[in-house]
Amino acid sequence: MTPRVQVAVLDDYQNVALEMVDWSVVAERADITVFNDHVFDSDELVARLAAFDVIFVMRERTPLPRSIIERLPRLKMIASTGPFNASIDMAAAEEHGIHVGTTGGTVASTVELTWALILAGARNLVGESVSVRDGGWQTSVGRELSGRVLGVLGLGRIGARVARIGEAFGMDVIAWSQNLTPEAAAEAGATYVGKEELFGRADVLTIHMKLSERSTGLVGAAELALMKPTALLVNTSRGPLIDEAALVETLTAKRIRAAALDVFDTEPLPEGHPLRTLDNVIATPHIGYVADRPYRIFFSDAVAAIAQWLDGR
Repeated sequence: MTPRVQVAVLDDYQNVALEMVDWSVVAERADITVFNDHVFDSDELVARLAAFDVIFVMRERTPLPRSIIERLPRLKMIASTGPFNASIDMAAAEEHGIHVGTTGGTVASTVELTWALILAGARNLVGESVSVRDGGWQTSVGRELSGRVLGVLGLGRIGARVARIGEAFGMDVIAWSQNLTPEAAAEAGATYVGKEELFGRADVLTIHMKLSERSTGLVGAAELALMKPTALLVNTSRGPLIDEAALVETLTAKRIRAAALDVFDTEPLPEGHPLRTLDNVIATPHIGYVADRPYRIFFSDAVAAIAQWLDGR
């Protein structure tokens, strides 16, 4: 008798994977094991995954580099949310005959979270809410966005939508990235500027770049030093786009007013990390894509990809 296929669902932090969509087309032919915790240690991860034929990964929560893939001889299929996952070594997967299936997605939830963070930072919503809960009242004077400068670093699918909302708020929208042209910026309602001008003029600077060799550390000490002392820095893209040590130093010295961050170099963010405790940081746990509609797309497409692979075995 052929043993049943073993499927692992990793990093299901909210324990919703099996509830969001119907997995029966997979469950009738495979055993599904859901893990709600995250494993950092590579040896522990390999031990956990050794018995599985299929691994489902949510975004880049658990990277699958060559050093992991080569230690999982039973692995035959990886299902990953989103159209591309930079944390999977695709060459290693191909060399070992591992099929990688991807999914669709939506950018709306990340755009919406970006603006939630911008508004929270501008009006000190976290501090004011805590004050009311603790029995206090008004503690700060907010900053009106209308008439101020929104700097958008990266004007792709997400950045362009963020820019158009900034325009609706009455902000002066400027943008820069390595490949951006003045014409493309104008199409999104933004004005193209140079990199130094972007950092120097922005009252709110929001980052919307893909992580690559070229973009890693793109926002470093020199760029942070150009920013206004009243500026708000927002990152809902990827943590390593910013030099984290330089950012912590800048925030500790209060050389910019605040940062609103959804992404970090190491995720989950380690306990005791200064970005958890600095009073001029709003930190959320990489929830830009954690919403009902994208989750349903992710899980339903992943189920279809796994079922298709099972059909072709």
